[in-house]
Amino acid sequence: MAHEEVILLDFWPSMYGMRVRVALAEKGIKYEYKEQNLADKSPILLEMNPIFKKIPVLIHNGKPICESLNVVQYIDEVWKDKVTFLPSDLYEKYQALFWADYVEKVFDSGRKLWMEKGGEQQTRKDNYIDSLRMLEGILGDKPYFGGGKIGFLDIAFIGICSWFYTYEKFGEFSTEIEAPKIIAWVKMCMKMESVSKSVAEPLKVYDFALQIRKHYGLE
Repeated sequence: MAHEEVILLDFWPSMYGMRVRVALAEKGIKYEYKEQNLADKSPILLEMNPIFKKIPVLIHNGKPICESLNVVQYIDEVWKDKVTFLPSDLYEKYQALFWADYVEKVFDSGRKLWMEKGGEQQTRKDNYIDSLRMLEGILGDKPYFGGGKIGFLDIAFIGICSWFYTYEKFGEFSTEIEAPKIIAWVKMCMKMESVSKSVAEPLKVYDFALQIRKHYGLE
């Protein structure tokens, strides 16, 4: 392609943003990263995503693409001359898309572990672990959800590895004990520079979570 302008509006601890960062890195796409302050949203974010006013937003030659799974699919379809994320087989493609949507349930149940307090923590922990085990069943004995290489579902899910430490601290459990296949998968993914350099550092994420809890009076 001719010269292209690629800009990513993002927020460093966002699992959704990490998806896009990994996808761009996998494709070898150079881009300008613009960190966003979600407490004081920038004019460019409000202009490029006026409906939801959320990150991540990919701006490709001045045109915005919003919602992280849409962005990853867009990256896969636009830069076709490089590695591909979605299977060519239609059934496998739509299975990957279905389970990528399911990842939202995992993210949501994980968020409840550190953002809610009260007597239902055991239920919240059980729901989260159950959602991980559901994905373990989909992973099976494959190294990646995409089979022999990283694929769409891997990219959709990988940002969660940065949050495991936070979930474990608040939920008082070990992910490696509860979902060993998921941890083995994370270790495979982290061997890839496109992943290791794109996801946030777990201790930094934990510090961020503590700050958010303090802000909302949960500490």
